[in-house]
Amino acid sequence: MADTENAQQLELNSGSITLRGEQAGSGDPLLLLHGLTATRRYVVMGSRYLPSNGRRIVPYDARGHGESDPAPGRGAYEYADLAADLEAVLDGLGIERAALAGASMGAHTALAFALSRPERVSALVLITPAFDGRVREEELGSWDALADGLEHGGVEGFVEAWTPPADERWRETATLVVRQRLARHRHPGAVADALRVVPRSLPFHSMDDLERIEAPALVVGSRDDADPGHPLAVAEEYARRLPRARLLVEDEGKSPLAWQGAQLSRAIDDFLPAAE
Repeated sequence: MADTENAQQLELNSGSITLRGEQAGSGDPLLLLHGLTATRRYVVMGSRYLPSNGRRIVPYDARGHGESDPAPGRGAYEYADLAADLEAVLDGLGIERAALAGASMGAHTALAFALSRPERVSALVLITPAFDGRVREEELGSWDALADGLEHGGVEGFVEAWTPPADERWRETATLVVRQRLARHRHPGAVADALRVVPRSLPFHSMDDLERIEAPALVVGSRDDADPGHPLAVAEEYARRLPRARLLVEDEGKSPLAWQGAQLSRAIDDFLPAAE
């Protein structure tokens, strides 16, 4: 969202660190929470649709990402830390209750917060979730390799360690986006730290926990041929478990909705009035 016209730049304190973001538009607030290794631009991909249509959006960079400060310790990137930052953003802006839209890590952060502070969440938009209630030990080596690649080889080191989609229809686009978003980080070493910690952290303890969330939810999944790192089966299970959820997935053969900022924004705009 860094290119949003008339956006107000924000600096908000969470403990000893400063989180940087922006807000645009007016009306009911919607916080935008990005994924691991991304920045605040990569939730609705820079789309101006929501602030132009009566929604106050608040995208911000997670600790260690984008322009925000690194965590005070290399291990302080757990979901409890990320949820505490989310509450600090709400408090800093004087927002008592808001809708939350999060992608991947951002979706899991939103759920962790909704479980601990349900009175502050009016609705959830959960974009390409991946956490299925357990840490997969066999996958942690891949995350560590990405961290090592970024730490020692920068953007290209990360790309060398990263596995692009097997389907060549999506490989070029996905690789381009990875390079673009990694280039936006002020503290790449902090992103490497997050890569080692976040996949080992639990936003909630069991998929059963989702059944306790009363806020209405829109779950946005992606088909596995384009986005294998965010299995569609996980999004489907979220939609099944959350009491007031509906699932939205792109048509077969189409680019993922999560990659289409304007279309995703319209889907969010259609969902929120009924949810709130």
